Amino acid sequence: MTHVFHRNPRQHLDFAMRGQGIELFDQNGKGYIDASGGAAVSCLGHGHPVVIQAIKDQLDRIAYAHSSFFTTQAAEDLADFLAERAPGDLDHVYFLSGGSEAVEAALKLARQYFVETGQPARRHFIARRQSYHGNTLGALAIGGNAWRREPFLPLLVPAHHVAPCYAYRDQLPGESEEQYAERLAQELEQKILELGAGNVAAFVAETVVGATAGALAPVKTYWRRMREVCDRHGVLLILDEVMSGMGRSGHLFACAEDDVVPDIIAIAKGLGAGYQPIGAMLASGRIYDAIVAGSGFFQHGHTYMGHATACAAALAVQEVIERDHLLANVLARGEQLRGELRSALGQHRNVGDIRGRGLFVGVEFVQDRAGKAALDPAQKTHARLKTQAMHNGLLMYPMGGTIDGVRGDHVLLAPPFICTDADISEIVARFAATVSQVLPA
Repeated sequence: MTHVFHRNPRQHLDFAMRGQGIELFDQNGKGYIDASGGAAVSCLGHGHPVVIQAIKDQLDRIAYAHSSFFTTQAAEDLADFLAERAPGDLDHVYFLSGGSEAVEAALKLARQYFVETGQPARRHFIARRQSYHGNTLGALAIGGNAWRREPFLPLLVPAHHVAPCYAYRDQLPGESEEQYAERLAQELEQKILELGAGNVAAFVAETVVGATAGALAPVKTYWRRMREVCDRHGVLLILDEVMSGMGRSGHLFACAEDDVVPDIIAIAKGLGAGYQPIGAMLASGRIYDAIVAGSGFFQHGHTYMGHATACAAALAVQEVIERDHLLANVLARGEQLRGELRSALGQHRNVGDIRGRGLFVGVEFVQDRAGKAALDPAQKTHARLKTQAMHNGLLMYPMGGTIDGVRGDHVLLAPPFICTDADISEIVARFAATVSQVLPA
């Protein structure tokens, strides 16, 4: 009997004994290609010597000091690194322990900004259906995943939701990408006007939707149009790049590909690559200055914010990514991954869409490619794919409820940035074998 309270107590879990490169090994010595980086976390793979040494060096100096008494050189250096590379004036960095905390901090900062600037009526947050922003109550409240929200609805602050940018299912026949983006922008504007423009604090969304919809990237002009709507009504734009950011899409900040700058951005996962728990919120100078000129105090905090060892690990991760030009590899290997998946599975009757950016790739499964009808949710195809993949020595991130929280199955692939072309081909071979075993053509 285990005394660990696992997220799924009925599930038997093997022990992860060691990791090396893109592989993990269990207690029996079996190796698994970590083709999802856990939950799109382990972007440098496992056992990277530079990162491990940085952690050891930091422990020799100071492991932790509470942020109400001291700053640390590790936190200052990581903040400098991120601020210098962030888009626009996102040059103030607030460190936390993960993505949910980063989103929670973003929501509270947005609210406090409007209180400090004499706009206390701005209290509403608008997000998107089929989004996921974390499991704290604030992050869960704005999230649009019905299954995750349902048990906790009585505890959640009311939030408002508009349609996601889901071109595979929602772009109309004959509708151009620009027209589709304009239609979604009009929906956001209509929601803002319905709530009263002076009552809306922020629009919150994942730059590229991750776990709940499977690497769902927006059409080309979508983010520029949403930014214009927000600006027109004085609404903040908060981008959640917890999963899609820090190089996962091929850009350090995923929004760079869309040529848009948010007011606040949340990052985590690939920031520290799993070597230490860390997340961050980056805020614009305008928002930061309003707090400094007002109360001078952000009314928020966590015990382990700015944790020195976590910051040192994250800085080492980011320096390795930059030193080894791994973002170029992410773009190249991502093109290869999607291309080889389409060659292997593009004609499979149950493979509806292969999508994504960089090494952030989703495969959506259907009854048949022509009709796009979802598979029977009772079959739990996504879970069966995971089980079979592990048998084949492949780790991937499956999810059900892709379409509406109930219907739809997809698999997310997010392999480490260090993958070679041979690694990608092996991932595709094992994945294609898994699909053929679970869903015979």
